[in-house]
Amino acid sequence: MENSLTQNKIFAKTFFWMFLGLLGSGLIATYTYYSGLFLNLISNASFGIVLIIELVTVLLFNFLFRKLPPIAVGILYFVYSMVNGITLSVIFAVYELSSIIYIFIISALVFAILSFIGYMTNKDLSNWRTYITVFLIAGIILSFVNLFFIKSSTFDLILDWFILAVFLGVTIYDINKIKLLQDAENINQEKVHIYCAMQLYLDFINIFIRILSIFGKRRD
Repeated sequence: MENSLTQNKIFAKTFFWMFLGLLGSGLIATYTYYSGLFLNLISNASFGIVLIIELVTVLLFNFLFRKLPPIAVGILYFVYSMVNGITLSVIFAVYELSSIIYIFIISALVFAILSFIGYMTNKDLSNWRTYITVFLIAGIILSFVNLFFIKSSTFDLILDWFILAVFLGVTIYDINKIKLLQDAENINQEKVHIYCAMQLYLDFINIFIRILSIFGKRRD
């Protein structure tokens, strides 16, 4: 009983922090685009700097998570979600607003179903990790190959479906993993929910972006 209560408490904190991260990203993305900051970043060629800051932040989070105190980990999480909000502002320039809202709702429903599957699965899915890592690396490499060499819209669509399928599996895996992290002795239990929130935040963003890329209605 106590184990179940602890597990539910971690899930509640995890989803709450994930929600705060997504809310922050959404607000920043909306402000960046509609305030004109997006155009300033593009015209000043500053968008690359934002991407570098985003990459550095997520790397610091992953490599220093176990060493930093909970408050520092929380700050890194919110810094990443805010900076990611700036980069996400590009979707407002590419897709119609109604399509973005519709796809976001669809993504949330898909994520909820995957979360339920991962939560209800009692089997340890840790053996998925190797396959997930291989598929993710393959997706990244193929994306760069298509971007710089093949430059095929058809292949890009295939990659969107492939990476979407991978992150559907990743979400189930991450939700399942949360049930095991409560007993991990090498992770401070005061910040384990922040780590889990970051994983689920990234899962949701990737699912949303891929579904938007496949089904989103682009601006004329």
